[in-house]
Amino acid sequence: MSLAQLVLEVVLADGRVLHGLKGLRKDNTGYDVKSLFVGAEGTLGVITAACLKLFPLPADTATAVVGIHSPQKALDLLARLRTAAGDQVTSFELMPRIAVELTVKHVPGVADPLGQNTPWYLLIELSSPNPRQDLAATLTAALEDAAVGGEIEDAMLATSIAQAQAMWKLRETIPEAQRRHGASLKHDVSVPVSAIPALIDEGSALVRRLAPEGDVISYGHAGDGNLHFNVGQKPGTDIKSFMARGPVLELAMFDLVESLGGSISAEHGIGRLKAEEFARRADPAELAVMQTIKRALDPKGILNPGKVLCVS
Repeated sequence: MSLAQLVLEVVLADGRVLHGLKGLRKDNTGYDVKSLFVGAEGTLGVITAACLKLFPLPADTATAVVGIHSPQKALDLLARLRTAAGDQVTSFELMPRIAVELTVKHVPGVADPLGQNTPWYLLIELSSPNPRQDLAATLTAALEDAAVGGEIEDAMLATSIAQAQAMWKLRETIPEAQRRHGASLKHDVSVPVSAIPALIDEGSALVRRLAPEGDVISYGHAGDGNLHFNVGQKPGTDIKSFMARGPVLELAMFDLVESLGGSISAEHGIGRLKAEEFARRADPAELAVMQTIKRALDPKGILNPGKVLCVS
């Protein structure tokens, strides 16, 4: 089952307990206090309990790996799929050929499901709680129309749970393959979905200029604009020289992401490493509100000091 957080119980810095475990879908009595603690990385309080809403596993799914020519073609296909299936498009993962090759090379039991040498891959999944939805037919029809329209170059639809799991293993073991391949410079960023092609094109140009010892391995959740824009060390290059490129490349990547209206941290948080950059780039009014809340709830700065905000 999947789940969604509704309310939290939190221990504050002074020892008081914030009780809020009401399982209500709607409660508009005052501020949405629980949201203060979501993404705060433990800097405002310690979450000790949560009330969650559970959702049943999908009763019908359809999974496919698709070969495409470019990230822009991926967005064209995403628009087509959303027209055909709406919110039933639950996964839309973009992978470059280099990521597929590394995963097949370094992770046992992983195979490339497509025969053609396509530059980019997509892992697509539709899901529904309705067991009679026939999502396989919906996905097949959309992919056939996309092939006629020149949006895709190849596709394989999973015909069994085992095939779908194998497709997901290809995507989910990319980080493991990178670790086995060598050193990496990693950037967890997000941009508006429409800006993904620009992020990849302009980011790749930055890598060629600022970190020529690396290969771009940019993959991730294209359906919501979140990419892991990683750079893997090329075989035979000096690791110290490669890793030394990291700080300059990171700043350039953050500048690019900011220019595209994106975020320098999509999933992994701010922590200590990005605190200064976050402070430098955040909206001053928003940052001031965060600092005020931090001082009010943790005046002695004892909760996860140094994380997220540069000052307590």
